[in-house]
Amino acid sequence: MSQWIDTPDALRARLAAPPASIGLDTEFIRERTYWPQLALVQIALGDGGDVLLVDPLVPGMAEALVPLLVDPGVLKLMHSPSEDLVAFQHTCGVLPAPLFDTQAAAALCGIGGGMSYQKLVLAVTGVALEKGETRSDWLRRPLSASQLEYAADDVRHLHAMHASLQQQLNTLGRSSWLAEDSARQLANAANEEGDRWPHLVMRSAQFLDAPAQRRLLRLLRWREAHARRSDRPRSWILDNELAVTLARANPADPAALQAQLDATPKAPKSLRDPIWQALTTPLADEDEAPLARGEDRDKKQLRAMQDAVLAVAGELGVPEGVLASRKLLEALQDGGGWSGPLAGWRRGVLEARLQPLLAGTTTA
Repeated sequence: MSQWIDTPDALRARLAAPPASIGLDTEFIRERTYWPQLALVQIALGDGGDVLLVDPLVPGMAEALVPLLVDPGVLKLMHSPSEDLVAFQHTCGVLPAPLFDTQAAAALCGIGGGMSYQKLVLAVTGVALEKGETRSDWLRRPLSASQLEYAADDVRHLHAMHASLQQQLNTLGRSSWLAEDSARQLANAANEEGDRWPHLVMRSAQFLDAPAQRRLLRLLRWREAHARRSDRPRSWILDNELAVTLARANPADPAALQAQLDATPKAPKSLRDPIWQALTTPLADEDEAPLARGEDRDKKQLRAMQDAVLAVAGELGVPEGVLASRKLLEALQDGGGWSGPLAGWRRGVLEARLQPLLAGTTTA
């Protein structure tokens, strides 16, 4: 049974004695803003129990959610919650913890990597869910009956999945792996600074020389800060293609920059001055920035590393991507060390296979 909650007092009353675990999900809109606009919060109070459909648009509701979200005695069961975490952090100022991510748990159990909620529910419980409201307008009021039912379904099966997945994790001895990944996921969501080296995720950056890559880094850092302040999508501020073009061209003066903007459809012409300032102002740490690499990378070594990861994944019965993505292997190849996602349990299962390849003492 689901219940619409549209007053903070009603929410506090229902959560006066919270259960040991809750299923938790959100619906949000992020088409025209940088920050997710939290439109609905779904809370499952137990396996087969009530589902609370909480209206966060009501004044005071975000504050009423905080005690539950930060209660260390209530485990939050969520599925692929990265975007939901950002929505909670921005709207409520806190993150839901402790956390159990059913998508990550399914990958560690060897069920599948990156599985959708619907597919995982079917695999674990045998229940087939409808997908009809995935692109719905969740900010409208009142919500339709089909919207409310879809939203309730998004948390209704989390307890059953948690019970099954937790048992499998315990059997495999991987509960600590999930706990480690969950803690990192929460830490990443709490990080207000964003990616320190955003140019590295852009493949086109590898075709720029070192000075141009530093200019690109300046533009991307500025864009991130401007998008957050103005609450607009990054691409509305400065799209990737234009950022790379400006970094490569290195306009000689504001007039040359203006000419470049005038020649580009949908370019942010009103932002010429801040773009010029960003483009020409060195960053305090830009000399530390690693360079995006392409043709100069040792592809044979990288391929050997990928093959080693694939072999370990096969032995563990988990998807290859759970262990290390190409991006993480490239960072390791570039001397980034066993940090971030590659620290902890991943280092424990991969280092013996990858370190000889990094040292060049073996071939594959």
